[in-house]
Amino acid sequence: MTVVAMNRGELSRYDTLLRVTRRELRVEDAATLLGLTRRQVGRLLLRLRAEGPEGLVSRRRGRPSNRRHSDAFRQRVIALVREHYADFGPTLATEYLAERHQITISHETLRKLMIEAGLWKDRDARRPRPYQPRYRRDCRGELIQVDGSKHWWFENRGPQCTLLVFIDDATSELMHLRMVESENTFAYMDAMTAYIEAHGKPVAIYSDKHGVFRNNTASAKGDGMTHFGRALEALNIEIICANSPQAKGRVERANGTLQDRLVKAMRLDGISTIAEANAFLPGYMARHNQRFAKAPFDPRDVHRPLAPHDDLKAEMVWREQRTVTQALTLHYNKALIILEPTQVSRPLAGKRVDVCEYPDGRLEIRHEEHVLPYRVFDKIRQVNQAAIVENKHLDAALAMAKAMQEMLPPRKRNNNEPCRRSQGAHMFPPPQPQEGAPVKRKRGRPPLPRLSPIEAAQRLLEPV
Repeated sequence: MTVVAMNRGELSRYDTLLRVTRRELRVEDAATLLGLTRRQVGRLLLRLRAEGPEGLVSRRRGRPSNRRHSDAFRQRVIALVREHYADFGPTLATEYLAERHQITISHETLRKLMIEAGLWKDRDARRPRPYQPRYRRDCRGELIQVDGSKHWWFENRGPQCTLLVFIDDATSELMHLRMVESENTFAYMDAMTAYIEAHGKPVAIYSDKHGVFRNNTASAKGDGMTHFGRALEALNIEIICANSPQAKGRVERANGTLQDRLVKAMRLDGISTIAEANAFLPGYMARHNQRFAKAPFDPRDVHRPLAPHDDLKAEMVWREQRTVTQALTLHYNKALIILEPTQVSRPLAGKRVDVCEYPDGRLEIRHEEHVLPYRVFDKIRQVNQAAIVENKHLDAALAMAKAMQEMLPPRKRNNNEPCRRSQGAHMFPPPQPQEGAPVKRKRGRPPLPRLSPIEAAQRLLEPV
């Protein structure tokens, strides 16, 4: 007994031809039902009478397509993908094959080849989202989603760093990219300054609840705003904080795309430093937007130019207020700032002034529109009161001083000072730990033994 495998079309054709052989249907009517010509129906009838039902099975079944790529071409493509693009997706690998190797192949064909070679796996069907999606904004510049993505952007060629991403909600267009060491206030100030100079002021930015954008610790100190939030309020830009990552999903999905595509693009160009990456990002951003950006619902661009009274550089600063003493001094970050006695600074005794730290490391003392000249005395670097030591005990006193210096941990500055990893040269270098000092130590300065240098030296020289 022979088993013949037929598809639905071939079974329907077999049934219609049987009706013709039983004279239940005319040949012309069978041709109309099957969508064939009368001559083709005649050929099928001859094949049915000569070979039986097997004669109606397609002769092409089990044979490769005439449009199939040759085995040599398929092997060459898989060899290139395995050597250069083993961790690329089919769509991205297709683009680089056309750009770098002049090989044109559809991403679906490449996907099947990569699956056969074990270089790609199909994703399972995604579960439906547990929330309703939000529609895009209408105009470009109406809402800019902002986020920092910490990742191994240079893989094993460089340190782990953070990419600041600005993406337009209406168009999914990358508006600004900046590679920085960490996500901090000065880094966002630098990036926001470059964004406004390039595009203008957006209506609002949409971010997470990072401490740069929102004061997450409720307290009665100050106005409750962050330094970055105060700067944007002065420029009339609104900050909106999302309650979940899904709420700002557009920038989150962009981060995932960049962590795949940008990492590989920088690998192919041999980029391994933050400076090289920031020089590479504008060109990559143009290519990315050409590929993924959408047209806005409303063609208007609602970015606003800077107003005549807006001073962008003066607003993008870390600003704190201090009271000037009667000696025309003020304290900031464990440093004593001495104002030069001028006509503007002399009447300021007992009044409040602004201490402004810029992202580039500059420090200014401002009162209204005046910048006050000053000099700094760093209290951490001050010298202790000199001790009176006789000449014959000088060696022992030096030994004791060295031992005491090694025991002291480095002094810390204020806990609420800004993160300075994105600043240039500044006047508040971090304390350097001593070699052999414990990593974890108690807070505060340990009490020192109240011994004279001679007594301390004698105690050190005593045999154990």
